[in-house]
Amino acid sequence: MPSIVHLIHAYGLLTVAAVMGLECIGIPLPGETTMLAASVYAGTKHDLNITAVIVTAGAAAVIGRTIGYLIGLEFGYRLLVRYGPYVGIKEDRIKLGQYLFLRWGGKIVFMSQFVPVLRTFAGIFAGANRMPWRPFVVTNFLGSFLWAVLYGVGAYWMGRGVERYAAPMIVLLAVITVAMFVGFGIFINRHETQLTVEAERVFPGPLRVPRRPRLRRPGKRTI
Repeated sequence: MPSIVHLIHAYGLLTVAAVMGLECIGIPLPGETTMLAASVYAGTKHDLNITAVIVTAGAAAVIGRTIGYLIGLEFGYRLLVRYGPYVGIKEDRIKLGQYLFLRWGGKIVFMSQFVPVLRTFAGIFAGANRMPWRPFVVTNFLGSFLWAVLYGVGAYWMGRGVERYAAPMIVLLAVITVAMFVGFGIFINRHETQLTVEAERVFPGPLRVPRRPRLRRPGKRTI
């Protein structure tokens, strides 16, 4: 944490934006630690404005996860279709993943913001499973800014005392969220056959990798 505090002291909001944005793109970085440290710093040193910290963190998370979504959409889906069968991810499993993100993708993206590992890869998973764009944008925005407000305001008002309660609260929140995901996984496992049939109905036929448009080379002009 001292290194994060030093970076915040030296670079301010740029540190918050960089850490949160890169974490949500898919690079494991201490987003929560950075958010808490910046909020405490804003409440004690007054060199940072807490509103600016919250807006910066929320916006960086939205942008970062959107980039992760586009990466997953462009490369993740292609890799799944082409090489998934070689690692046991057959076509019916890919369709099932797409169907789950079609039905519950918004809840997954929203809740993932509050769990470090899920927050890191949620955008890539949503893109790879071709989650519809509009619900992704809405839930990504809501989850990112709600997380920023809760963590930012809480740490700002608690000051240094947040260090005493931050770890237990993060663990408790992570346990609750993971328990919900485990319950979701159990539900899927028990209803996998039915969900697979529904997925096939929604996504009939073989999966195909979308072709990239070919750029035409400019021809020679004739006079």
